[in-house]
Amino acid sequence: MTHVTVPARAAWSAVVRTGETLTVTDLHGNQAVDFLVYDAGDTAVRYSAPDTVQAQGGIFLTTGSVLMSNEHTPLMTVTADEVGRHDTVGGACSKESNTLRYGHHTWSQHACVENFLAEGARYGLGKRDLVSNINWYMNVPVEKDGTLGIVDGISSPGLRLTLRAERDVIVLVSNCPQINNPCNGFEPTAVAMTIGAPE
Repeated sequence: MTHVTVPARAAWSAVVRTGETLTVTDLHGNQAVDFLVYDAGDTAVRYSAPDTVQAQGGIFLTTGSVLMSNEHTPLMTVTADEVGRHDTVGGACSKESNTLRYGHHTWSQHACVENFLAEGARYGLGKRDLVSNINWYMNVPVEKDGTLGIVDGISSPGLRLTLRAERDVIVLVSNCPQINNPCNGFEPTAVAMTIGAPE
């Protein structure tokens, strides 16, 4: 077993082998965890939000949700979830989106895209390899008129979710540094990542 505490605002990555589990623990509550996954043997095969949403018939992830690739093949499966709903449409914060949403004074703030690029470089991944990501623990309700909101999370301290790798995968994580909206309660905190042996 491998257990790592990922500090607030930090990036993390790992190769998770077929059958191994990855447990993400929201240590302090209300912390968004941005997440991408790639086939370790062929990184051109990577998480696809459209394939995942289409396969399960909904935009929120929970126990039983299968993270599908752009080839419509399974990458990971959510085997346990103590929160009940996770976001697939809110995207990752970036210097550019922060500036558009919150003003030019936010340009220097660290963001998830920078975390993904720094961590992805370890595997030969670059900006062209970044796709729409999952936001574990982030609460992005969709209104009847189709608009999205980013509101207070529904997680609380110590809640966990567990994924099983359906093939060898590379997982990239940005422990979201956003401080301009409620996705992290305006105060980013640490999370834990635990890789377990095949069940």
